[in-house]
Amino acid sequence: MLRHLARCSPFVGVRALNTLARNPGNFEPLTPLSWIDRAALVWEDSEAIRHGEQSMTWKEVRDRSVKLASGLTAQFGVGRGDVVQVMLANTPHMFEAHYGVPMSGATLGSVNTRLNAKEVAYVLRHSESKVLIVDTEFSSVAKGALEILKAEGVATPRVIEACDHHGRGDAANENRLDSDAIEGEYEDLLARGSVDFAWVRPEHEFDAIGLNYTSGTTGQPKGVVLHHRGAYLTALGNTLTFGGMPAESTRYLWTLPMFHCNGWNFPYTLAAIGGTSVCLREVDGASIGNAIVEHAVTHLCGAPIIVDRMIDFAASEGTTYDPPVKMMVAAAPPPESTLKKAADAGIALTHVYGLTETYGPATTCEWRTKWSDESPEKQAVLRSRQGVKYPTGDGATVLDPETMEEVPRDGKTLGEIMFRGNMVMKGYYKNPEATAEAFENGWFHSGDLGVLHPDGYMQIKDRSKDIVISGGENISSIEVENVLCKHPGLSGAAVVARPSKQWGETPCAFVTVDQAAVREGVEVPTEAEVIAFAKTDLAFKAPKTVVFLEELPYNNNGKVQKVVLREQAKAMGDHV
Repeated sequence: MLRHLARCSPFVGVRALNTLARNPGNFEPLTPLSWIDRAALVWEDSEAIRHGEQSMTWKEVRDRSVKLASGLTAQFGVGRGDVVQVMLANTPHMFEAHYGVPMSGATLGSVNTRLNAKEVAYVLRHSESKVLIVDTEFSSVAKGALEILKAEGVATPRVIEACDHHGRGDAANENRLDSDAIEGEYEDLLARGSVDFAWVRPEHEFDAIGLNYTSGTTGQPKGVVLHHRGAYLTALGNTLTFGGMPAESTRYLWTLPMFHCNGWNFPYTLAAIGGTSVCLREVDGASIGNAIVEHAVTHLCGAPIIVDRMIDFAASEGTTYDPPVKMMVAAAPPPESTLKKAADAGIALTHVYGLTETYGPATTCEWRTKWSDESPEKQAVLRSRQGVKYPTGDGATVLDPETMEEVPRDGKTLGEIMFRGNMVMKGYYKNPEATAEAFENGWFHSGDLGVLHPDGYMQIKDRSKDIVISGGENISSIEVENVLCKHPGLSGAAVVARPSKQWGETPCAFVTVDQAAVREGVEVPTEAEVIAFAKTDLAFKAPKTVVFLEELPYNNNGKVQKVVLREQAKAMGDHV
């Protein structure tokens, strides 16, 4: 009887279930690279890329990507453990690199095309790049970076030039790279590759697929190492989050730089659904608006500054985007006034939040159907929140960094937004100290301060370094900015701390005038009027100083450079 009970014990069954082994027939490492083979099969003759008059099918893009992998392997011996840096615009070359480089076994490094020569040299040196593929428009910067490395006695990467007829680089450009520094042209590299190349799958889904460098506002930029599993899950999360991305009929406009968090992994998302990439080199309001109409764009992504440009273009043309275009917007939360203007212009916004370390978007303000019955003002407030974790994420919440406990869901108690799980980076390249600090207590620390609302949705209140501490009170710069942007005469605002002998710090607002509103008869406000306007909502939190600028200073990723504004505020001296 005892032997019979042992055979029937549920614990024996559990052990047996967990002893079944992995084998090639039931387990393969997840990688987004697999989607391009599927796209070439299912959507063989469907348009994958549109670049001006150039159009390529998914079969063509797949074959060119494989040839790129083959060419890199054959000509340069590229393989596992190597880094191939690309300095490319939003072009077919850049899209293909997202597949071709890791298909060779190497890790893709995406250089920010807005960096200067010294900054590019740092990236090439730190990443020990084996190959650099550079758009001719950025040749002069690349040339300067290579000269810096040579002067330092550092080995330089092998260089391939990519010529794009829509770019500003051409054969007559005196700043082009010297002929002896160039190993060849991109199309020649592909010509030497083979479409039958057996592309390299990752040995493990935790293998590196990407290496992206942070903006480095507080020191040297850090190299963020991303893995295949995270890229795969982020790309899938995009399809589940972005208000419906129907297969084959999705037409995605590239306003977000593909070098930024690998374009939030949308190069992989588009292969998963067979969508079309509409490439765009010049990202201004007219170019965006005209491209949306000409190419029947359905989706795009970008920072709030892109939303502003789209709103301004629609206003100048006296029209709206019809049918509405769907847009993911990240960076700082858009002011409630911008969210309302966007809705009126036919821009359906999905607010997301994340960092380079989380592959781009890792939370979303998931829209609830019942919220559609709320007033436009209430809807704008709801949309401004960072929301909840991506459906393919594991952990994202607001924790007390001292106790590592979740903060109360009262919409008031500040904590730090933290992440954990498969959509978080491997770590910082060659920087174990920074990696350990970032993952202290088993969570990735974002450095962003936020609250949890009663419904569990997160909302950023500030970066930890951007909180203004005035008379012992914490003042959220974002809260003040949101109120200022409601003023009919202002188009933008950024708030930083100004030293004060009496209060320690006081809020100092840098604002821009809404020129479109002025043309329609709105008067340009004075400093006193702006402060009085803010006081109706903020009382003691209202700015004590207002500085008018023609334009706020933005960094290479479209974020306001508050470090620059803090220096300006400091130079003003103490506020009384």
